[in-house]
Amino acid sequence: MKIERIELYSIKMELTHPFKTSMGTDYFVEHIIVKINSEGLVGWGECVAEGNPFYSYETVETAWHILKDFLIPSIIKKDFEDIQTAIKLWNPIRGHRMAKAGLESALWDLIAKSKNISLSEMMGGKRKKIEVGVSIGIQNSESELLKKVEGYLKEGYKRIKIKIEPGQDIQPVKAIRKVFPEIKLQVDANSAYKISNLNRIKKLDEFNLLLIEQPLGYDDIFQHSKLQKEIITPLCLDESIHSLDDTITAIELDACRVINIKPGRVGGFSESIRIHNYCMKKNIPVWCGGMLETGIGRAGNVALASLKNFTLPGDISASKRYFNIDIVEPEFIVGKDGTMEVPNTNGIGVEVNQKLLEKFTVRKETFR
Repeated sequence: MKIERIELYSIKMELTHPFKTSMGTDYFVEHIIVKINSEGLVGWGECVAEGNPFYSYETVETAWHILKDFLIPSIIKKDFEDIQTAIKLWNPIRGHRMAKAGLESALWDLIAKSKNISLSEMMGGKRKKIEVGVSIGIQNSESELLKKVEGYLKEGYKRIKIKIEPGQDIQPVKAIRKVFPEIKLQVDANSAYKISNLNRIKKLDEFNLLLIEQPLGYDDIFQHSKLQKEIITPLCLDESIHSLDDTITAIELDACRVINIKPGRVGGFSESIRIHNYCMKKNIPVWCGGMLETGIGRAGNVALASLKNFTLPGDISASKRYFNIDIVEPEFIVGKDGTMEVPNTNGIGVEVNQKLLEKFTVRKETFR
């Protein structure tokens, strides 16, 4: 397939509710949408780099630069029959995995459409439905938190994740467990703790959590290996895992018992699948994390989560959880059984509403 035209859209969409974590509070989603045209087909992807460098060193600005000046020039006007041939051209570019993932995801969609198969089928997914969970930011009061949890359980979500930080951890978890003793519950610290907080972290063992996600440094594996030996609850690594190599290191050191796979963080679907396959061999469960994606990125996450070893519910909530209106049709919904259907039509399985995309676009550039 010859890559004829690529368009970048820098978008800004308001969230339905502010999303507070230990890193700060988000009111808007700022991502880059990638559109590739080839031989009458269109492939869509989403780069999840944010407007700030709090989760990752990558931002919308750095990703735009890498896409415009390095990644796109390497593939424009060229012919490709498979994903790997294209992404091998990006090997000299160190890091910038979110930028790479945004472009790679559009290529996956494009090639799946050229083969008349769904993105899930192209990845090797088997599930027709996936179990999903919901992530709740730090709330202003215990009563607000419990109200949120109750509301999401009524919507069908079977797994609840709450964001925590020192001082906003033990009591919120205790309150949830008192009212909802049997639900699947996990916590995410986004690197808010140090190993010196061991005694505080150990208190979370009392609450039968599915896992504790990334409590220590965002680039740490070794300290997590020391922590995992001291607690009962499985640790899950997120920010520390950028590649299959990181995954191998973490598992060898017993730094975690669960891996959160985010395609944007690890450089795309290809690396995500490699991590998934390795974890399956090692009997390490994985789940798909979220980066407040629009329906374009969400569609990719749903397809990825249809693979066999995604055995824990992911942060792949309904479109309405984040936006009053999404830029895809149909929007993603969660059933009363806590599952989401995996699209079975060609490519990502949803249509992009071009008018809405243009409405939320703050910058656009076309490459021919």
